[in-house]
Amino acid sequence: MEDLAPVDYRRIITIEPGKRSGKPCIRGLRITVYDVLGWLAAGMSEDEIIYDFPELTKPDIRAALAFAADVDGRTMRWTA
Repeated sequence: MEDLAPVDYRRIITIEPGKRSGKPCIRGLRITVYDVLGWLAAGMSEDEIIYDFPELTKPDIRAALAFAADVDGRTMRWTA
């Protein structure tokens, strides 16, 4: 089984005001967290995403998920 160690998304997710309208991106690429989440939601596997976007890695994809979970968790604490 491949390593499923937690990923520190803060080392992977970048936010630059002039890139993709300041949306969180993967390692400064023009691929956003929301792009990755959309592909996963559409049913693409990690391997399919990496095949289509070879500049991404499995830790990149997991970082997008971790970022989304953290943002959602913080949002839920404020609205609950």
